[in-house]
Amino acid sequence: MKAFLVVLLALFLPIINAQVPHWGPCPEPATQTAFNLNKFMGRWFEIAKLPAQFEKGRCIETNFTLKLDGNAHVVSSEILKGELRKIEGTAVVEDKKNPAKLGISFSYVLPYTPYWILSTDYENLAVVYSCTDVLRLFHVDFAWILGRTRSLPAATIDHGREVFTNNNIDVSRMTLSRQQGCDKGL
Repeated sequence: MKAFLVVLLALFLPIINAQVPHWGPCPEPATQTAFNLNKFMGRWFEIAKLPAQFEKGRCIETNFTLKLDGNAHVVSSEILKGELRKIEGTAVVEDKKNPAKLGISFSYVLPYTPYWILSTDYENLAVVYSCTDVLRLFHVDFAWILGRTRSLPAATIDHGREVFTNNNIDVSRMTLSRQQGCDKGL
């Protein structure tokens, strides 16, 4: 069994390169009650995150726009090596009974990835979590603290970290995102 797990981990290691896998299935954190997707729309800046292989640049932001079908158009951008890079996708409410559980996909061939809003006041702060199980043997998670501005007070960031901690999500490796010099051009 141990040899099987080692082989399994080796197969998935390229996928989770920058992430730290955790044994067992994903946690089930509480999400925002009475979540309003329409109020969540707009521009969000990444303030802090767990390291993610797909985010290496600075000035990371995501803009959500409501579509006529009730889903959201998503545009995420970052500046990497002096170049503005953008990726577009779609966010859907995956569970109508829990509209804070969104799924996001940036490709027609890939499934939706969890994008759960754990807490938001819609005007300043959003605490977002994503987790992927690998055969329920281990999981890889992502966590973001987002703001409507490029910076947030330390107390607000600490509150975001507390939301994760209170949901048994390890954010000890969480780092502040680089949001300086973003509006000066490339």
